[in-house]
Amino acid sequence: MLFVYVVLGLFAVTTLAPFVWMLLTSFKSLQDVDKPGLVPPAWHPENYKSVFAQVPFGLYYLNSVLIAAWVTFLTVLTSAMAAFAFARLQWRGRNSVFILYLATMMIPGVVTMIPNYTVIVRLHLLDSYTGLIVPAAFSAFGTFLLRQFMTSIPKALDEAATIDGASAWTVFWDVIMPISKAGLAALAILTFLGNYGSFYWPMILIKSENLRTLPIGMMYYDSSYGRETNLIMAAGMMSLIPPLLLFIIGQKQMLRGIQMGAVKG
Repeated sequence: MLFVYVVLGLFAVTTLAPFVWMLLTSFKSLQDVDKPGLVPPAWHPENYKSVFAQVPFGLYYLNSVLIAAWVTFLTVLTSAMAAFAFARLQWRGRNSVFILYLATMMIPGVVTMIPNYTVIVRLHLLDSYTGLIVPAAFSAFGTFLLRQFMTSIPKALDEAATIDGASAWTVFWDVIMPISKAGLAALAILTFLGNYGSFYWPMILIKSENLRTLPIGMMYYDSSYGRETNLIMAAGMMSLIPPLLLFIIGQKQMLRGIQMGAVKG
């Protein structure tokens, strides 16, 4: 047992090492970044202030959180509705459509990027919040995840609600959704993390400075005029706050979902 704990401890240290290096580097001066040694010879907390002084970092921060929050909300909603249709409703060709739906997960994102961009241009959504949010608001993986979760819920609940006069929407919203909180929380966390750090789609779509997100805005510190590694690390540490808070808030629901799955499995 001691050996297991030692191995797990080594894995934990290995995982945390890059974050520790990033934190300590964020307090170094630019001249000290490339010098040997992990601990800064002189601490420079003003690096965090410099991040906001050089670029509108607060605006980039707000854009990333706002866009990721909207994408997360819409993805969870659309995935839950699609999962309910695949898991709880009976209709012709359901399984065949579900297989085709899952097949889209095998298509690389770079393949669909050009068609998506063409659609956005024709809809006049280029360089807009809507163009950043809508294409990412649908997820085959999210539908699969919630469909598997909803399949494990007893059908008797649907039948009892239907006998009481509940419609399909009432069953979905008042019966299935509350029970699926753990699965919804897991999908929300994964979706937020995936879109909060999105780089390629915003880089292609956004031209205006007031719409830039954090990954695009941080490119300012790595330009042809030189790389300001200390400011990149300071900006990176601040960008970790929303995902970290989301995980802390939602981890209880995620653990509950794992436990429920284990009991029902």
